[in-house]
Amino acid sequence: MSAAVTIGVMLFSDPIGGPAETLVADLRDYPEWHRGRRRYGIWMLPVDDPALLQYIDAARAQLADLIHPSPRRQAHVTVYVCGFHGAGDRDDDFPLHRLDHQVALLEAHAGTECALPLAALDSFASAAFIPVGDPMGRLARWREALAVGSPEIRQAPYIAHITLGLYRRCVPAEVIRRRLGAVVPPPSWLKVSELRYATYEAQDHFGPLGGVRRVALASALVTAAGAP
Repeated sequence: MSAAVTIGVMLFSDPIGGPAETLVADLRDYPEWHRGRRRYGIWMLPVDDPALLQYIDAARAQLADLIHPSPRRQAHVTVYVCGFHGAGDRDDDFPLHRLDHQVALLEAHAGTECALPLAALDSFASAAFIPVGDPMGRLARWREALAVGSPEIRQAPYIAHITLGLYRRCVPAEVIRRRLGAVVPPPSWLKVSELRYATYEAQDHFGPLGGVRRVALASALVTAAGAP
């Protein structure tokens, strides 16, 4: 199955190949996954814009009967899933020397500050989200650079998004489409000035993201030569 077909199957915006209903999140400990390891690491774009944060809060309030609340997890766009922070030699471990390598690669390929377009709400079977576009290929380039430093821990094609919440009820697709369509679209853009490597507690589904490393993007404002 091609990546394009796989992505279509995943999204409620696809009325033909999308999910028939939501998938309820099972909020339990997953010892078979973390096997005693504490922190899990990702590269992400933090959402700091007050207007966008206000929109996210309002959208979550409109969907509150469908999704689990997650007030402690910072709004963000996941760029790359790294694995268990500083752990050993399992396939999903992420030793610190790989992090150092990724930081160096990003610093060489980060580029300038940018803005990524946002679209009307969509949903996986498991979660409602704000789609994030990549018309200039910035996310793709960052992901390519990070992949040189360490393989990604991923079970599905990458779709850039800001998660609104995991579902806590099983709801038919037509209801989800109607509810998402009733939410006004988000602000047009996500402003990006840095990439951040952060970790979260593996046993806490909605725990806060703790920043570990950051790579700042260069200012997009270029002063003309000789200007004061």
